[in-house]
Order: sequence, then structure tokens, then C-alpha cells
Amino acid sequence: MADVVRVRYAPSPTGHLHIGGARTALFNYLFARKHGGRFVVRFEDTDQTRHVESGIASQLEGLRWLGLDWDESVDVGGPFGPYRQSERLPLYRPFVERLLEQGRAYHCYCTEEELERQRAERERKGASAGYSGRCRLLSPQEVEAFRAEGRRPSIRFRVPEGRIVAFEDRIRGRVEFSSDDIGDFVIVRADGMPTYNFAVVLDDHLMGITHVIRGEEHLSNTPRQLLLYEAFGWTPPEFAHLPLILNPDRKKMSKRDESVVQFVEQYRELGYLPEALLNFIALLGWSPKDTQELLSREELTERFGLEGVQKSPAVFDTDKLNWMNGHYIRSADAERLTEMAMEQLRKAGRMPADPSPGQREWVAGLVALYRDQLRYMAEIVPLSDIFFADRVERFDDEAVQALAEPSARTALGAFRDVVVQTPAAPGWTEDAVKAMFREAQRLSGLKGRMLYMPVRAALTGSAHGPDLAGVVRLLGRDTVLSRLGDALARLP
Repeated sequence: MADVVRVRYAPSPTGHLHIGGARTALFNYLFARKHGGRFVVRFEDTDQTRHVESGIASQLEGLRWLGLDWDESVDVGGPFGPYRQSERLPLYRPFVERLLEQGRAYHCYCTEEELERQRAERERKGASAGYSGRCRLLSPQEVEAFRAEGRRPSIRFRVPEGRIVAFEDRIRGRVEFSSDDIGDFVIVRADGMPTYNFAVVLDDHLMGITHVIRGEEHLSNTPRQLLLYEAFGWTPPEFAHLPLILNPDRKKMSKRDESVVQFVEQYRELGYLPEALLNFIALLGWSPKDTQELLSREELTERFGLEGVQKSPAVFDTDKLNWMNGHYIRSADAERLTEMAMEQLRKAGRMPADPSPGQREWVAGLVALYRDQLRYMAEIVPLSDIFFADRVERFDDEAVQALAEPSARTALGAFRDVVVQTPAAPGWTEDAVKAMFREAQRLSGLKGRMLYMPVRAALTGSAHGPDLAGVVRLLGRDTVLSRLGDALARLP
């Protein structure tokens, strides 16, 4: 391993941070931190057709929210900048000229229509779909004729024939490609912009990248890049290609796939905790040597190694993510969860932008009531529906049965009498509400479920739910009296 490990995450700024991109960034980050190296974030933005102006800020914000930091990038600078590919264009030109002068690259005047016809003809003959090599040996007269037509050439790399291009992948072992299946590829488009395979080699070399850790979809790019390294006489970095991420149906995940939430920003909006999502992403294709799954960022850094990355695809298990996030919710600071719940309730129109201390305290109580069953904080909205409804409109079957019991009227009447005699908040503490139930028990002579179930059914429409004392306290005196009255009016 090199003296100083240098790795990079190099996305195209096409929008929000995707789960696959987040995993690539995380594995590079962990590898760098494990080996005391440098983690570089740079942006490959030369494809203007896919460029999203806010993409860079969105990517960085997503990484930052997950808890990652970086040593070099567009925001913090560094000794190998610029870290935005479109700002590095002047650096590329001398290397293009070198390849042209050495005869390792040439101008290609083929139009898109001609290239499409060539591809179709090669496929018809059973040949590879690579470039036919038509412009490899153009005469000066042919070049002049194309220029007279106003054609703007691209520049292609001359791929040597009859070669096996091989390398040792840190995850997959030895990988081989035939150069005859590659075909001469474009390194500079007709508009003057470098292509990915060309620019990434120059950037990685000039930035001193020692290890390229990226997704499996880039595996087929590697032989092209290795040929460029060879042409320049440079030592290539080590490569490690991460396994695909499959959706729950075990199909390749695409950005249009609606079977799973795919962007980090969406998980943030849904109220997932970043440390839970980070932990989950780390286990998409990697596992520690033991069976421990709940790992902090520091523990992940200590245990991470490419030898633990699997070759086979990783399945995105939403149930496992929700279980993991639920665990982190149960161990999180109550004040932090309250603020997250406030945000969800604001978005639902149930809390003002500037809540009062009393409202904040009420939401804290709501979080405490449902904390053990929350999988992510957006669930606080449907779970709290009953507290924002004017009255109970629906009763489940068990609630209907509980209210049909002969003793239900006695239970509801006794509890209503106690509530009438009890002052409103702030006297409604949890202990005070429990005392109210004890008094209702004394008045009615009813115990256990015979008292509690009818009251719960009347207040919530369900025979089961969270701590009833907490429900009563959060509903408040007026609502409790109103719902008890409604239920009693329905009884025969």
C-alpha cells in the first residue's frame, strides 16, 4: 500500500445524493480514515446535458448530513484543485496533444448518423458494437474534404489490437478484457469536452489517487482507463469495484424504481436518523468479521476493510433499515427527537413555525408516548391523528365490543365524573392521570380491562394502543370530556 492513501468520490452533479453514491462515498471515506489517508470529493460536470446547477451543493449537503467530512473539495480547497472538472479543462489539452503526436489518438469525423449505421452493420455481421476504425487512416485529402463540409472532429484513442487487458481487483480478483472487444473510444467530444474515461484518468493521476473504489457499473470502463495509463507511462491506482445494490425484488435498482426510497434527502425528509442510515448503507455489500450490525461511524472506521466486501449483489432491505432506525430512535436524545417530530408536524400543518413552550412540551410527550413503536419520525403524523381530530369517527371491532359490554356505561360515567372534578392542565401530570383512574376504579368498582378498555375505546376508537395515561394527558380535559360524552350518547 502507498505511503499516503488517497481516495476520491467523484459524482456527476445531476441531483440529490443517491443511496448508491452514498455507499461509494462512505466506503472511500472509511478506507481513507482507516489508513490515515485523504478523502477527496470532486465533481465530474463536463456533461452539460445532465448538469443540475444545485447538484454540487446537494451532494455535499447529503454527505455532510450523513456525518462524513472530506479533506479536499470545492468548498475546502486543496493542493490538487480545481475539484470541479469543468474548471480543469486547460489541464487536459497538453495530454490530448501528446497522444495525437504519438499516434495513439486520432481525429474522427464520423457523424452520429454514420456511427449508428456502422454499429448496425457490425451487429448484423456479428462483430462487436465498438467503433469500426473508419477514421484511423484518413488521407490528407479526406481530412480536408471533411473540414470543407464543416465537420467538427472528435478525438479517439487508438486501442491496440489482440491484447488482453488484465488487472487485480481488490474485491473480484483477476479481471480480464480483450482489447478487440473495446474498439477505439472517444476521449474528446466534437464540442471539445473530454469524455469520462479520459478525464477520470488524468484527474486520478494528477491528484495522486492511489485506490479507486467505485460501483460495479464502472468495471467495463477499467480496461479503457488502463490503456490510457499505459499510453502515458503512468502506474494505475488499485481498483475495487463494489457490488450492485438490488431492490427488495432482487432487481437492479434504477433511479426510476419506485419500490424503494433511493435518495438520502428523502430519508432525511422522512425523519430517519443519519447515523442509522449510515450504519445501514455500510452493510450494503460489506460485513464485519463478527455478526455485530449496529455500528457507530467510529466502529465502522475501525473495522472496515475491502476484504469484507462481497462480490455478489447486496439487497436493499427496507424492513432492516426500519428496524435499525427504530433502534437508534429509542437510544436518541429526547430533545433531538422532539425537534424532529416538530418538523414533521409543521409539514403536516399541525404545528406553527414558532411553537410555544407549551406546544413543544406537548410534542415531547407525544414522542415519549410513541417512541418505542416509531420506525422513522414521519410516522408521528399518522400515529397522532387521534389527537388532532375533532371527534372519534371510527371504532375498530374490539373497541365496538368493549363499548357494548354492560359495564361500559358505568366505566365511562365514573371516569367522566372524575375528570369533571379535576382541574385542567398544568395539573394533568402522568401521576395525576393515574390517580384519576384509581378514583374511577373506586367509584365504579371496576378493575383492569373492564375500566380501561371502554375508556380507551371512547377516547381513541381502538381497544389497544400506547400508555392510556399518556393518551389522556395529551388529549386534555376538554377533549376527554367531549369524547366520553359522545361515547355515552351512543350507548343504548
